[in-house]
Parts: sequence; C-alpha cells; structure tokens
Amino acid sequence: MIEKTDITLTINGREHSICVEPRKTLVDAIREDCGLTGTHIGCEHGVCGACTVIVGGEAVRSCLMFAVQVQGKPIRTVEGLANGATLHPLQRAFIAHHGLQCGFCTPGFLMLTANVLEKNPRIGDEELLDVLSSNLCRCTGYQNIIKAVKAARDEMRPVAAMERD
Repeated sequence: MIEKTDITLTINGREHSICVEPRKTLVDAIREDCGLTGTHIGCEHGVCGACTVIVGGEAVRSCLMFAVQVQGKPIRTVEGLANGATLHPLQRAFIAHHGLQCGFCTPGFLMLTANVLEKNPRIGDEELLDVLSSNLCRCTGYQNIIKAVKAARDEMRPVAAMERD
C-alpha cells in the first residue's frame, strides 16, 4: 500500500487541503480531490494541452506534474479565469468568434493563451500561431480559435501600446 501525503493546493485563491498518493498527477488532484472539473484530461502524455493550467505564473500540462510538486505555488484553472460573472476577454472572444465546437480542448486553449497574453499582450501573429500549435483540437480547424485569440489580444493590449503600433 502506498502511503498518502497531506498537501494544500491553492487553486484560484482558495486553499484545498487534500491527502494524495505522491504519484497522483496534478490534473487528477484538481478534478478528483478539489472538485474542479473544468481542467480536462486528454492524452495524459503532455501532448494535447487539454489539461493546461497556470502554476506559479507559468502555463503547464497538469498531467505531467505530481500534485505534491506544486504545494505552495498558486494554481489558476479555467474556473478562475472569469472575475465573478464578468468573463475574461478570451472567454468572450471564444463565444463571439465561435472558437469552440465540442469544447473539450477549450479550457486548455484558454489557460495557455491567458498566460501568454497576460505576459505579452503585444505578441505578434506568427508567435501567437506558434503558441497555439502546441494545443490540439479535433473539431474546429483552428481558424476560429485563432480569430478569437487575436481579438482577445487586441482587447487586452494596453492603450499606450496600441498608440505606439
């Protein structure tokens, strides 16, 4: 029998005290132990990006991390993207530009691009396409996802940055 470890995960500003096996992945802990099911489990090999969350300010594949590795680091999931009833610009843009069909990949795309755009709201089109190519979608053909992310990027750009462009 594998011994369990008590840890506290801080997800979207809320602490979750849980007891997990050291080998439990972060995505499984988030979904099963913390009850936040917006983060999806896809390939479980770090390839598809469906499980992307932000840990300590960096977008990560939560299927490739153990829950015990992130104790003490802030975790942000798709449930923490909106500010109460106010949707994040990316969420609004995905709706407006039909950037989803089945929605399975959407949380991963939202968290990946939220992290990128919050760090660099002036990201260029080519670099943005490179970032988006790291996540997989089987339904949309990507064009509406690209339109949505570009629209959110343009909305999130600081006014001063837009005046210099």
